[in-house]
Amino acid sequence: MRIAIVHDWLYVLGGAEKVLKGMLACFPSADLFCLFDILSEEDRARIGYQRATTSILQRMPGIRKRHRMYLPLMPLAIEQLDLSAYDVIISSSYAVAKGVLTGPDQLHVAYVHSPMRYAWDLQHQYLRESGLEHGVKSWLARAMLQQMRLWDSRTAHGVDAYIANSHFVARRIRKTYGRTATVIHPPVTVPAHLTPVDPDRERFFMAASRLVPYKNIRAIIEAFRDLPNEKLVVAGSGPEQARLKALASPNVSFVGFVPDHTLRRLMRDARAFIFAAEEDFGMIPVEVQGEGTPVIGLRRGGLRETLVDSGSSPTGLFFDQPEPSEIAEAVLRFNEEHYRFTRSACHRNAERFSEARFEEAFTDFMEREFETFQERIGQGLSGAFLATHDVLEPEDAADVELASVESSGVA
Repeated sequence: MRIAIVHDWLYVLGGAEKVLKGMLACFPSADLFCLFDILSEEDRARIGYQRATTSILQRMPGIRKRHRMYLPLMPLAIEQLDLSAYDVIISSSYAVAKGVLTGPDQLHVAYVHSPMRYAWDLQHQYLRESGLEHGVKSWLARAMLQQMRLWDSRTAHGVDAYIANSHFVARRIRKTYGRTATVIHPPVTVPAHLTPVDPDRERFFMAASRLVPYKNIRAIIEAFRDLPNEKLVVAGSGPEQARLKALASPNVSFVGFVPDHTLRRLMRDARAFIFAAEEDFGMIPVEVQGEGTPVIGLRRGGLRETLVDSGSSPTGLFFDQPEPSEIAEAVLRFNEEHYRFTRSACHRNAERFSEARFEEAFTDFMEREFETFQERIGQGLSGAFLATHDVLEPEDAADVELASVESSGVA
């Protein structure tokens, strides 16, 4: 059985690439395809592959820094990948990967991280943040996104089975494509045991993400203006970094991009992690809980599936709007209720999303789908044979035999 895995593109190591790593761990002999691959050899080794088959976009000028300008060409490019030699195609899709061309005897399973958010329910936010709300460029962008929606809807029928990374995304798949998706949460690196926290180390609240508008880091920073006795540490970099530093109060510090081991130490040392974005799943709040730290988070998106805010073993608490006043109130509420949250409860909750759990669930799902698909093909071939051949019932066969005897003159 030959397996192909199709990923949108490879230029940074993000959440989707961690899922890709899990897929390759399940099927190490699979061949990898993508629109373009500009990762370093070191990053490729981290994911678990040596080379990927790429599309015509690999050789386009500016693909390293301005790949989004080629969005109108991506549907055409993904359809040019030749997968005809494979029995099973797994697409890892948050843009166009699920649109690969497959035949009736090929099983196509799509793991959807999210339908194209900028083309569907978040189009207006995308246009606003890109400065494309008005004018000729706005109408050109809207026309292009409409074509992407038409193509995305049409190619939805080429998928035999859908997997969603959260129940939130499964609902989006249902609304966007009219299809039911099985939920298999992404693999998250969770330590086997909790690392002790140095009691003498200064404790603080923490936020970490790429510094872009939709992550709502600004609202978190502004909340700490009203919390002068609390300290906030912000990890990450991005286009909003200079603006956020300019509005931050003295109790907010920025550490920029940090390596994973440093980020993990910050997670362990934090009193709580603050998360104000609406994410499809959200890996980092689970990683934080895996280090034993509770989360103060926005009650939206995938976080509602990974954060426990009630019962005997809560792992954090929610606020309802990404507004500074609500975040500040949630921090004060956390201070009052901090005794409810234990490191062991946070760690146990994170273990529900471990890499081992993903690999087991994903492998079992693929095996079941392939078996069911083979059965359908077999039934289809049997039906086609019956439809094109005069297969006789036993009584019909007896009549034919009698007629043959009579025509031969034997009576």
